[in-house]
Amino acid sequence: MTPESQEFLATFVSESYYYWASVFMLLIHVGFLAYEGGASRSKNVLATMVKNLLTLSIVGLTFFFFGWWVYNAFPLFPFNGGIVGPWTDPNSEGIVADVLGLVQASYPWSPALGPNLADNLTGVFWFAFALFAMTTASILSGAVIERIKVGAYAILAVVLGSFTWVVAASWGWSPFGWFLTNFGYHDFGCSAVLHGVAGFFALGVLINLGPRIGKFDAQGKARAILPHNLPLTMVGLMLIFVGFYAFLAACVIFVPGQTSEITIYGTPMTLASIGVNTTLALASGIIGAYIGSKADPFYTISGGLAGIISVGAGLDLYSPAMVILIAFIGAYTMPFVGNAVEKAGIDDAVGAFAVHGYCGLLGAMAVGVMASGYPQGDGIPLTGFLGQLVGTFVCTILMGFIPGYGVSFVLKKLNMLRVPEAEEILGLDLTEFDLEGYPEYAILAESNGSAPAAASIEMSPVSPQ
Repeated sequence: MTPESQEFLATFVSESYYYWASVFMLLIHVGFLAYEGGASRSKNVLATMVKNLLTLSIVGLTFFFFGWWVYNAFPLFPFNGGIVGPWTDPNSEGIVADVLGLVQASYPWSPALGPNLADNLTGVFWFAFALFAMTTASILSGAVIERIKVGAYAILAVVLGSFTWVVAASWGWSPFGWFLTNFGYHDFGCSAVLHGVAGFFALGVLINLGPRIGKFDAQGKARAILPHNLPLTMVGLMLIFVGFYAFLAACVIFVPGQTSEITIYGTPMTLASIGVNTTLALASGIIGAYIGSKADPFYTISGGLAGIISVGAGLDLYSPAMVILIAFIGAYTMPFVGNAVEKAGIDDAVGAFAVHGYCGLLGAMAVGVMASGYPQGDGIPLTGFLGQLVGTFVCTILMGFIPGYGVSFVLKKLNMLRVPEAEEILGLDLTEFDLEGYPEYAILAESNGSAPAAASIEMSPVSPQ
């Protein structure tokens, strides 16, 4: 085989690796579609599912137009000059040159109407990152079902999916990001960089959005608003689990010229380790949530995701025994966090903050305790509690909660955030599409000579808090 053929084969293998990992990541969005559709009441199932389709589409386009550029442009900001350079730090000439090269190469798309034969890899990396971005926005989607305006959601999804989490990733999930170079921050599976940002962003939005009508009684006590199809929700989460194996595989750096697989931080990692540790985290998380929630079906299956997120940041550093322990703790405590959020008067319809926000924070901070002192490269600080604390705080508060609260607050003041009370009571499927998700219910009821059965028990119209 000639050197040219060997080079082509190496490039093709790497290109194929990220392509198929990204394709399987699409199962995450199939899962979110089923998960959130099942979690809604039947009068809102179509609106909920269409909102998920819009997430995929809107964030995909905005990530192309500016999100990918943000990731490549922001690693050193604000410590070394302007956003687009040139940076003037005399002690970082190598890094500066590399980052400027990344910015200039961010969009090497072919100007011709055809494939870009000069670059096989940047486009497939963009594909993987776009799926990451869509997943981030989808985390918000479930929390706000049944009462948010489509336009407001689209704005929030763009802010979260194509900007705030991308900035966090540029700082904390990049070999040039200042989280790593200044503090030794480590977050292999994006516990805080993705999940923490999205969970805390959702919390900020929920405070301004308010609970669904009837969620709380006059005394502020929570009422249960059950999913219209809990089995569909559980199947959706199983699909998300499958997609997460691909998501974590796409976090491995595997490009031509390498002699081993590594992480974005230069630490060693293998697909075998992902297979073992992810499976153990999933299994331990489900058991932990089953015990912690006293066998609640919704929390139990959510525990699988909670377990994976709780170990995601250090998945490449932990032994299998450590994975089992940390995943169990995160998933066991997750239902208590979800119940505490509800007791605080916040209506998180799918527990997005507990699963993603809380477990993302826990996962990132666990590295600072359980894997402190791990070396990541020449001139890079060792992993430690302070470095993880700085990165996690920036991700969850500065890039998560504050933008989520701030943007939704402005939308609320402009009366753009929430649907009118009458529309919410009637159901978004009828008010937005003039359709019902299950129209055969009414036909069957009429054939039986009785009034159509209510798809859900409608609470008394208590004004949203």
